[in-house]
Parts: sequence; C-alpha cells; structure tokens
Amino acid sequence: MTAMLSIDDVHTYYGDSYVLQGVTLELKPGQVVALLGRNGVGKTTLVRSIAGLTPAQRGRIVFRDTDITRMPAYRIARMGIGLVPQGRRVFKSLSVKEHLQVTARGDGQWNFDRVVGLFPNLQSRLRSLAGKLSGGEQQMLAAARALVGNPEILLMDEPTEGLAPLMVRELGKTIESLKAAGTSILLVEQQLAFALRYADIVFIMSKGRIVHSCTPAELAKDSETKARYLGV
Repeated sequence: MTAMLSIDDVHTYYGDSYVLQGVTLELKPGQVVALLGRNGVGKTTLVRSIAGLTPAQRGRIVFRDTDITRMPAYRIARMGIGLVPQGRRVFKSLSVKEHLQVTARGDGQWNFDRVVGLFPNLQSRLRSLAGKLSGGEQQMLAAARALVGNPEILLMDEPTEGLAPLMVRELGKTIESLKAAGTSILLVEQQLAFALRYADIVFIMSKGRIVHSCTPAELAKDSETKARYLGV
C-alpha cells in the first residue's frame, strides 16, 4: 500500500538544540501509527515539523506526492493535514460553535453536523465559551476543530493528557470512528495501554531518533524494550 505520508531522514533544530536526528517513518491510508517515547525525545517536534510549525532543516516530508518539508503551516493544513495540539490550544473567548465555523473547510465527509454528532458532550455546549469547558471537553473541541477541516491525516499530540477515564474511553471511540471512515492518524501518546489498543503499528523514539518499530501485540510482550525506552 502506498504511503500517504513519508518522513525521510528528517533533522530539526530549536535554535542550537539538535532535536530530530534523522527520523524516518511512514503513515499509510486509514492507518493509526502510535509514536511513543519518554518526555523530551522529540515526539512533539516531529508533529510540529510535519505541520509546518517547526520546519525541518534536512530530510523530506512528503504528503501523497507533494514535498511539504518547508511549506507554510497554513498551506499544509489546507492540503489535508489536521493537528490536535498538545495542551488543546483552544481560543477561550470563542464559543464551541465559533471554533467549528472558523475552521470548517470544503464539502468533505466531516461537516458541522457530523462532527458535532461524533462528540455528544459538545452538542449541548455549542454556545458555551471554550474557556468555560472542562479539560475533557476542551480536548474534544480541539479534535472537532481539526476534523471540520476535513483532514486526510490527523496528528494527535498527547490527546489523553489530563483526561478522566470516561473521557479517555470517549476519545478511543472517536479514534475508532475516524479509522473506520478512512482517516489516517499519527498518535503521540504517553498512555501505553491506550496506544496499544488503537494503533496498527508502533514507533518508539529516543534522543531524536526512531529506535524501534513493531506491532502493538509485539510491544505488549517485549518487557525489555518497554523498560529501556518507556520506563515501563
């Protein structure tokens, strides 16, 4: 199967800090790829490099047949790569409905009604300001905001962070729905059990590099790798 997103030998810096040191991975259509690793190993930097927020200095990032390595972030978003950032990053002074109206794009499958239907908690809060939502509701809003842009690929950076168990289960259902609809997902996650449950393949990062890849079932049985790279 042809890759939808190809990341080839990507190197990214923050000032003088050498963060991504030659990352290579692929994301295929309808696939959920989990990116795991300890804090500070470069996972968020990779997401930001794909989204155009922290462009790579070397290597190539190709979406379908287009090199997006140093393309502006707004163009990458319009091409069909959505971002659910770590920390939610909602606009506290905008209502839920305004968030979804502002970011809606095209006539794709994820229209306003379908997205709201996917997140029942938001349906009754459409007029509420984002700043008045619970943490879990803000996380759902961040995902819904990305979806109404009708992305083909969704980058989800630590989506379960700070969520209550009930909200984590709801998020899992959302990922299953997205996958069933053909959306590809790059899932950066600290909750190992959550990542293993929903991913098709797992990549582990350490010190700015991909150091291991396998199926979720293989990682679940690999105590040595989990202890070495994930502290589990």
